Amino acid sequence: MKSLVILLTGMSLMLLTQCKSNPHKAEKIETEIKNHGQVSGDTAVGVKDGNLVVQKKVQMNEELRRLQIEVYEMEDRVYGNRKYGSLGLYGVLRQCRSDLSDPKFGGDGKLKWTEPMDRITDKEDDFKIGLDEKDKLVGVSEEFLKDRLDRFKGYKKVLMSREDEYEEKVQICKAEMRSKQQAKSN
Repeated sequence: MKSLVILLTGMSLMLLTQCKSNPHKAEKIETEIKNHGQVSGDTAVGVKDGNLVVQKKVQMNEELRRLQIEVYEMEDRVYGNRKYGSLGLYGVLRQCRSDLSDPKFGGDGKLKWTEPMDRITDKEDDFKIGLDEKDKLVGVSEEFLKDRLDRFKGYKKVLMSREDEYEEKVQICKAEMRSKQQAKSN
C-alpha cells in the first residue's frame, strides 16, 4: 500500500511538472516596472522587485511579423524574386558560371554545374477545410506560436549561412572571370 501511495504521488508530481512545462501554454508574465524610462519603443529601464532592469516587451504578433519579413527578404537576397525579376546571389552565381563557360571567355561552351535552388520557405500550409462558427466556408491551418517562431529562426540561420556561402562563390566566380578577361586581353 505504501509503495502504491509513493507511486501515485510520483506520477501526480510528474503530471503536474509536465503540464507546467508545456511550452505552448500561455503563462502570466509580470511586466510592470517602476520608475521606468523608455530607451526605445519596446525597451524600458526601471526597477522590478528592487532590481534595476532593462526590459524589452514586444507584442508577439509584431515579433512574428518582423521575423517572417526578415526571413522572406533574406531568402529573396539569396535566391532572388521571380515576381520582381531579381536574381539574388544564386542567380548572379548561375549567370557568372554561364558566362565563364562561354567560348568568348575561354570556356568550352558547357555550363558549369550549379547546385539546385532550394528555397526553404516555399512549404505549403495544410489547410483543414470546413465551415466555421458562422457557417462560412474556410480553410484553417494552425501551428503553435513557439513552433512557428522556432521554425523561422531556423530558416534565418540556414539563410544566413547560404548567403555567406553564395557571396563567397560569386566572388570566386567573378575573380575567375576577371582572370580570364585579363589573360585574353594580353
